[in-house]
Amino acid sequence: MKFGKVDHPELIDFTIPPDHQETPVVLKKNKTGADTKVFVGCAKWNRQELKNFYPRGTKDELAYYSTQFNSIELNATFYRIFPAEQYEKWRDKTPEGFKFFPKMTNEVSHLRRMNDKALEAADRYLEVTSLLGDKLGTIFLQMHNNFGPKNWDRVVRFVEYWPKEFPLAMEFRHTDWFTDEKVAQELYHLLEENNIANILVDTAGRRDLMHMRLTKNEAFVRYVGANHKSDYTRLDDWIARLSTWKSIGLENIHFFVHQNLELESPLLSAYFIEQLNAKMGCDLHIPKTTLPPEKGLFD
Repeated sequence: MKFGKVDHPELIDFTIPPDHQETPVVLKKNKTGADTKVFVGCAKWNRQELKNFYPRGTKDELAYYSTQFNSIELNATFYRIFPAEQYEKWRDKTPEGFKFFPKMTNEVSHLRRMNDKALEAADRYLEVTSLLGDKLGTIFLQMHNNFGPKNWDRVVRFVEYWPKEFPLAMEFRHTDWFTDEKVAQELYHLLEENNIANILVDTAGRRDLMHMRLTKNEAFVRYVGANHKSDYTRLDDWIARLSTWKSIGLENIHFFVHQNLELESPLLSAYFIEQLNAKMGCDLHIPKTTLPPEKGLFD
């Protein structure tokens, strides 16, 4: 993932900002008393860069990946709507309890920009994506960088149109969604009222996106490492924040690790899971890598 990439990550202040004042309110209001469900994964499974992850001779990368992780952020569905049988194959070759968190087709977000045709594209997308069955996690929609608040009416129409039986998370990347307080509050409340998660993005070059405002009882985090030793301390900070939210009432953690160069993603994920297990009492499988999870390639 190139989004938010910088040449000198050592110069970036990666401090996670304080919670938005409404985040504890949302968590307390929406807690049910259920155990916290945690899904951690990478962004993709079939990248050549993941050399430190797959054993030599691995023929089916998804089948192996799903023995090590309990979820995947499925970015491939952003670029095309696959034939129905492809979703069925993905569903059938992964174990019980595994979840896909697929990205909405760019026809909705980038090409049609949430116009009338975008609603038709969303219907076509859901028709096949729903074939993932009980392995379908939260679908997420990432808007274009230049999709700003002037498109507010389109956002409202899409959110109200979206079938509520499919969990949805949304990621807005235009600065004005967050710097204009009135706009931000309207957006947050729209998402909250419609039970849609507000995606949290942690990347080096776009610290303006670190709003820390949850809109439902779900922390959907897209973490972009910088291939720098600070990636590990940043993950420590996230573990501390998620632990705090869990103590308040957070019941759903969906955390996906990206890298500017993906070769380090399995190592970062393994480190994150190991520390999460220790801090929060989780029992997630720690993915096997060819290097110990605490030993990154840039140490």
